[in-house]
Amino acid sequence: MEGRMGKGRFVLIGSVTIFLVITGCAGPSRLKMDYGTSFELAKLNQILDPGAEKNLEPATGLDGRAARAVIERYRTDFEKPTPPPTYVLGAGAIGK
Repeated sequence: MEGRMGKGRFVLIGSVTIFLVITGCAGPSRLKMDYGTSFELAKLNQILDPGAEKNLEPATGLDGRAARAVIERYRTDFEKPTPPPTYVLGAGAIGK
């Protein structure tokens, strides 16, 4: 009887060990291979012109005065304090 228990344990421990060795040596899972793909695709889809870095022509469209006015307006917008939020609580129209 003692021999059977020892043999059964040996087979069980051997099977578990073989299973762990086989799964440990397996290649990368599908999840590991695709990790970060959705982030990279979202980032690439947000780029309007991927070849824009190769264009060495200067940017045109605003003269110096207009560009300065835009930048000054942009900077002064941050100097104004934001107004406090206003909350309106209504009870609804009763008896209309």
